[in-house]
Amino acid sequence: MGERQAVAAFAALGQDHRLRIVRALVTAGPDGLAAGVLAGEIGVSGTNLSFHLKELSHAGLIQSRREGRSVIYSAAFQGLSDLIQFLMRDCCQGRPEVWTPAIEALAACLCTPGDTAHA
Repeated sequence: MGERQAVAAFAALGQDHRLRIVRALVTAGPDGLAAGVLAGEIGVSGTNLSFHLKELSHAGLIQSRREGRSVIYSAAFQGLSDLIQFLMRDCCQGRPEVWTPAIEALAACLCTPGDTAHA
């Protein structure tokens, strides 16, 4: 991911509804959520949701697909991963006090319910 793409992604995430949308879609996983369900979870109207979804889609952070009469939105996990890599690429400079918290946060994400190996 280049700087221009990262700026677009950060700009898209710099609004509370959009951040909530991305978090809801990440939580939903690859199956995603129908637009109506997503609007209900976020607490916005369909028109307002469409505006935010367009911005997130243009930034490469979400994607959509049609299933029958519904439009299903899901997180663009590769785009989100690219953004994280952009942030982490130059940050650490070999300094464990910088990267250790990020690695620990990632390890916590990798734990599954009932998995005590990482606890």
